[in-house]
Amino acid sequence: MMAEDSESAASQQSLELDDQDTCGIDGDNEEENEHMQGSPGGELGAKRKKKKQKRKKEKPSSGGAKSDSASDSQEIKNPGLPIQKLQDIQRAMELLSCQGPAKSIDEAAKHKYQFWDTQPVPKLNEVVTSHGPIEADKENIRQEPYSLPQGFMWDTLDLSNADVLKELYTLLNENYVEDDDNMFRFDYSPNFLKWALRPPGWLPQWHCGVRVSSNKKLVGFISAIPADIRVYDTLKRMVEINFLCVHKKLRSKRVAPVLIREITRRVNLEGIFQAVYTAGVVLPKPVSTCRYWHRSLNPRKLVEVKFSHLSRNMTLQRTMKLYRLPDSTKTPGLRPMERRDVGQVTELLQRYLRRFQLAPSMGEEEVAHWFLPQDNIIDTYVVEGAGGILTDFTSFYTLPSTVMHHPLHRSLKAAYSFYNIHTQTPLLDLMNDALILAKLKGFDVFNALDLMENKVFLEKLKFGIGDGNLQYYLYNWKCPPMDPDKVGLVLQ
Repeated sequence: MMAEDSESAASQQSLELDDQDTCGIDGDNEEENEHMQGSPGGELGAKRKKKKQKRKKEKPSSGGAKSDSASDSQEIKNPGLPIQKLQDIQRAMELLSCQGPAKSIDEAAKHKYQFWDTQPVPKLNEVVTSHGPIEADKENIRQEPYSLPQGFMWDTLDLSNADVLKELYTLLNENYVEDDDNMFRFDYSPNFLKWALRPPGWLPQWHCGVRVSSNKKLVGFISAIPADIRVYDTLKRMVEINFLCVHKKLRSKRVAPVLIREITRRVNLEGIFQAVYTAGVVLPKPVSTCRYWHRSLNPRKLVEVKFSHLSRNMTLQRTMKLYRLPDSTKTPGLRPMERRDVGQVTELLQRYLRRFQLAPSMGEEEVAHWFLPQDNIIDTYVVEGAGGILTDFTSFYTLPSTVMHHPLHRSLKAAYSFYNIHTQTPLLDLMNDALILAKLKGFDVFNALDLMENKVFLEKLKFGIGDGNLQYYLYNWKCPPMDPDKVGLVLQ
């Protein structure tokens, strides 16, 4: 996800990292900026799950969405002066209380977006009726990287290097999106990151890292991957921006905006001027707002880790009975996707996605990458009918969350609905089988957004609505907003 949100007055502050390296940095409230997920983004996966947008986009860190010092307030001109008067303290607290990420349109209306107001995106109060780029393609693109604060350096991450991949995994695992109660944090596996960040057409320079100059510690990251995206009737080569993450000790230091500007520059150098991203916070300006829903597969564990709670008048035994699933699927011809299926799956996907107003256009190479099953990364099941004809398929990706501060459970295994295409099998039956398969594979919860046709099955299959939204955004492209059921794009 991607999301850089609040900004306020800059003040010089010192940052101490674990190795005692200290650097001066321009401060600003970045807590909510780090979740350009483009998500996938997606939520941690529980009814209590508002994503702690701490990283671009969204999706981790442990801190709250508050500014971490009074110097983040625009009205406090000199952070070095002590605040002595009670009214000064009250005013500072009021200002700080307004600095957190906006989780709703109403909150966003009161928010100041100093960074996003400089970017080619529609204003929040703008009524968009036209279609097209906001800025013309640039002919003269800056050749040198943007300047980082003193003591930091750019580094293009080589994800084929296991040590570098582990560094990225550690940065995300310790600093990426959490829920608002600091109980769960996304745990992207190294192999999942390779899958998400190296699709056909990926470029190494779009894996953009920031290191401490002295000890080379990785403290920031943002990525772009290429994608052909159709917005209404226009097909554009874009990038999907994801995994904007800034180390917790660098929060509020204005690093996220520099990361976003730098990845934009690197993408522009390749002749691409539009992007799509998602965020759990409200920024200027969502093209659509979707909601996560969660289907319990392992109710006992979800209650124990406080991912969910027992409803009134419900015992654990009754809850377990409510969510119990059959031991086997019922759709004839349902089997795991194989490489020989790529052509038919591509055709099914292309035909199905035409009905939506925001959707990817994938060829066989992309379909092979995104859908061929990989253990603990992506599962795809096809329905094979008479004569070997594929009529339907369902897919979900694996994204566990670390359970923090629990004596027994360390991880929550979550399945995220990806793309589900049906022509013969009723979608309700196909998704019920997907739940059964996920349960058999040991997943604790199955998450789905209310986009595409998902509303057909969410309530009927006992999904519960989450409490956080996932906004979809376009960079340098304006179009009228669309309802969730017109969105046909899922980001990790």
